[in-house]
Amino acid sequence: MKSLLLAFALLAGLLPAPPPPAPPTPPKTEEVCVLKTNLGTMVFRFFEQDAPLTTAHIKKLVRDGFYDGKTFYRVVKGHVIQAGDVEGTAGPKVKAEFNSHPFVAGTVGLARDKDPDSGSTEIFICHVPRPHLDGQYTAFGELIEGQDVLEKIANVEVVEHYEGTVAFHRPKQPVVIEKATIETRAE
Repeated sequence: MKSLLLAFALLAGLLPAPPPPAPPTPPKTEEVCVLKTNLGTMVFRFFEQDAPLTTAHIKKLVRDGFYDGKTFYRVVKGHVIQAGDVEGTAGPKVKAEFNSHPFVAGTVGLARDKDPDSGSTEIFICHVPRPHLDGQYTAFGELIEGQDVLEKIANVEVVEHYEGTVAFHRPKQPVVIEKATIETRAE
């Protein structure tokens, strides 16, 4: 009986109509980098807030197709896998953006030489935690998919090569980035 009276009051205009439901909140999205390699696919998210210059630089390189066909030319199990311009001469340099992100397994960083502001195209992904890199290199992303692929790459057979005390172990069989893309995904 009460609901019947309420319906009558609404129809008669005696009560205000209930407000319309709020529109659904659109899901938050983020851009991620997808690296399709000959050993599988890895996906990493960017630390946009903490490394905006590096993030913008890497996204531009990816969108320009720079990493397509590049190899992980440096694979040091228990340290990092590294790809980009082997000579370190391609592309503009990026000012270092040291931040509080630790270099743990899956952290993506920008390689450089002795000058902190010399990073350009060479990216690396930590195979295991590398705390000695914290605050010394720009951490600009983290692996969110493809940890198994990181493990496969880190375990390929390599030819040991050192430049001074730095290991530049090269895979015996090339590990190729077949295609690098930027995708928008829900967070």
